[in-house]
Formats: sequence, C-alpha cells, structure tokens
Amino acid sequence: MQRSTKIVATLGPATNDPDVLTRIIAAGVNVVRLNFSHGKAEDHIGRAQMVRDAANRLGVAVAIMVDLQGPKIRVGKFEKNKITLEPGQLFILDAACELGNSERVGLDYKELPRDVSAGSVLLLDDGRLVLDVQSVQGSAIHTRVRIGGVLSNNKGINRQGGGLSAPALTAKDMDDIKVAAQLEADYVAVSFPKSGADMYMAKTLLLAAGSKAQVVAKIERTEAIANLEELVEASDVIMVARGDLAVEVGDAAVPALQKRMIRLARSKNKLTITATQMMESMITSPVPTRAEVSDVANAVLDGTDAVMLSAETAAGKYPIETVEAMARVCIEAEKSSDYQLDRDFLSREFTRVDQSIAMAALFTATHLKVKAIVALTQTGATALWASRVNCGVPIYAMTPELGTYRRLSLFRDVHPMTLDHDCDQKSLLESAEKRLRDQDLVQSGDLLVVTVGDTVGQMGSTNTMKIVRVA
Repeated sequence: MQRSTKIVATLGPATNDPDVLTRIIAAGVNVVRLNFSHGKAEDHIGRAQMVRDAANRLGVAVAIMVDLQGPKIRVGKFEKNKITLEPGQLFILDAACELGNSERVGLDYKELPRDVSAGSVLLLDDGRLVLDVQSVQGSAIHTRVRIGGVLSNNKGINRQGGGLSAPALTAKDMDDIKVAAQLEADYVAVSFPKSGADMYMAKTLLLAAGSKAQVVAKIERTEAIANLEELVEASDVIMVARGDLAVEVGDAAVPALQKRMIRLARSKNKLTITATQMMESMITSPVPTRAEVSDVANAVLDGTDAVMLSAETAAGKYPIETVEAMARVCIEAEKSSDYQLDRDFLSREFTRVDQSIAMAALFTATHLKVKAIVALTQTGATALWASRVNCGVPIYAMTPELGTYRRLSLFRDVHPMTLDHDCDQKSLLESAEKRLRDQDLVQSGDLLVVTVGDTVGQMGSTNTMKIVRVA
C-alpha cells in the first residue's frame, strides 16, 4: 500500500553521513528540514547538495525546507554553564548582564524588559521553569521563581499568553533567505509569525533573492491563533508547531487547535505539517511509545499533509528506525480513514476553470471507483486542489518542471513524477499511461481520470478531464 501522508525529517549530526541520509530517504522521507538555528551557511548548502544527490540516485522527489531561526528569545550563558533555581528564590533577567550566575542571567532578546511588567509570567525551557515578574527596573526584570529546576545556557523564554513584540524576520533571517535562494529551497518556514504581513514580507524577500520557494507559517504564538485566518491566507503551508505554542496557550489547548488549523488550511486549499515531539522517545530508543504512535496516527486522521521529525533524525541514535516506524504508523492510520466527500465540497464555488476540472476529477474518481487520478500539471495546482479532499484514490502528478516535481512531495495523496510535456496531448496521454504501466501502478483494464490542458505546457491551462481505460 502506498503511503499518502508525507514525512518531514530534520537533518543534523545523526544524518551527516551520506549513507544514513540515503537510507532515511529510502525509508520514506519526502521533505528534509534544514534548521537555520544551527550551523553555518556552507553547512546547509553542503547538506542540500547531499540531499539532491541521494534523491537522484534513488529516483524519488525530495523537497528541501529551510527553517528560519526567527527572533532568539532566550537567556544568555552562565559562568558554569547551568544553575539550579529553587521555588521562592529571587532571580533577575538582565539585558545588560554578560555572563550569568545564581542571581541573574543575560538575555539574547534585549527588548524583553519593555515587553513585560509586574504580574507577567515567564516560562523558561519549554515551560519547565516558571518565573513571576515582580518588577522591571531599566534593563533588569526582577522575578520570583514559582517552579524551579536546572536552567542551562541559551534556554528559550516564552511569556504566558503571548505579547512579545519581537519581529518574525530578523536581520539574520533576511541574510538566510538569500542562502535559501542559493541552495534552491522548495519551502521556507518563518518562525513566530504574528500576522499575514510577516508572511508577505518573507515572500517579497524570497522573490527579490530569485527564489520560487513557497512559504510555511509556523503557528507558535498566541497572536498567531488570533490572526489564524489571515496567516493561512498569506501562506502556502502552515506548520502546527506544538512546542512553543503549547507553552504560550497551555498544553491542554493544543490538540483542539491542531484539528482546527488542519481543517481550516484544507478548506482554503493550503498544506499542513504537524510537528514537535512526534516520536521524541526514539532519540534514544529503537521503538516508539504507544502514546507517540497514537499521536502520529491522530494527526494522519486529522488530515495533515505531513508529520515531522526534529531531534529524532537530527541528533537521535535511530534515525532510520524512526522514519520506518513513522511510515508504518501512517500507513495503518490511513487504512481507517473515512473516504467520503464532505458536505461543503458539494456547495463550494469554484473561481477558476482548472480548479473546477480538479474537483470534477475528484468527484468522478470517488463515484466511478477508478484506479488513479493523473494530473498533468505545470504548477501543481490541479494536484493540490484534488488532494484537499480525501477520497482514497492516489493522485499521480506528472510535470516537466523540476521545482514543481519537488514541491509536490509534500502534498498528501500526491505521488510526483517527471514527464516531458514537449509533445501533443495525445502523445502526452500515451506517455503518462505507459509510465504508470511500466511501474506496475496500473494494469490493463484499469480506469484512470486524467486532467490536462488543451495548451500543453502552459500554466493554468488545465481545462479537460478524460476517463481513460488502460490498454
């Protein structure tokens, strides 16, 4: 059985070996994530080339997603690398402090004293430590420890309920966007966006750098939830970034928000990635916990396009086993999906001819029980629209555009293929059918629904749906 849900894997020390990288791609990775919070530009460019080489050897589509660091809202460093905070202890976060000790620590985000006041609650190290702000005096935030523990260098800071003014795109991010363009990234993820304007700025900077990458909004701020509709509209993909989001809104609120975000994105023909701690235990264990299996399966049943691995493949002991386990869970979960056209599908208004053709193909494929939908596409738009409603029919998207071929690897239910469109429509259809037969994806007598344009090779020209019986 082919897997419909895609897997995003973060690269790092555990996958630096070309053989390991090739094996995780062979195990099922569809998109690799380059985390620009770590490493130098040349490191990322080298990893990107390794990915392209491995994908070419295996003959598969693998997209590259650059994840921008965003604002560094973290404590500074300590004289002895870490301290222990006790409940009730007074502790100072001081933007002017160079090297921390048991009484105070510096801040990477120098504007934090302006963003908080007496009564604010600060959550450190993913919420493991809780500090109540007593007062703000110049560059120093005076706090009392509510929940203590070990605090080490460069741990993150969140304000409960959100409200930090840090911009989504820093000067470093703007430089990194140029690097993303240089390595021909397919997707660029923006950290901590608060509004659609943040995403439009990222798109503008990418275009200026000569990049055609699509933008991913990482939903991880309270403000992002308030502006969710405009963020979805302004983005190509949204990432349910459950780590920082849980710290800001409370962990109990995240599961319902995950479902809401995926449902909203799909209704607006956008892609979704579900991320954070999906198989966290496999950093050190060769098998996942039952809770992790259920978490991944539930994301699949929610309709997410992709599930993401972070430290599991970047720094874990079992990167290959982790990908294999995640792929197995996705396949099993997909078997129980309820493939019925949603009621709102029947009442949708279509604004474009090619969108109407995609929906007609989807409806026909569902009711005629065809073997596959074949989308002959330049931009991937037809395949995207067809993939927004689960129907249990695989979509083979064939394109002559290398960039489209790679981007399609993130779309749920869509299996990208390259195909030369430099021929007439009849020859093109024959070539597509032969390609599927040669790979044993269809057999003689199978029915296919094919979408194609009269003007072969022209963007947005899809205006024809054909029902074809395989010879």
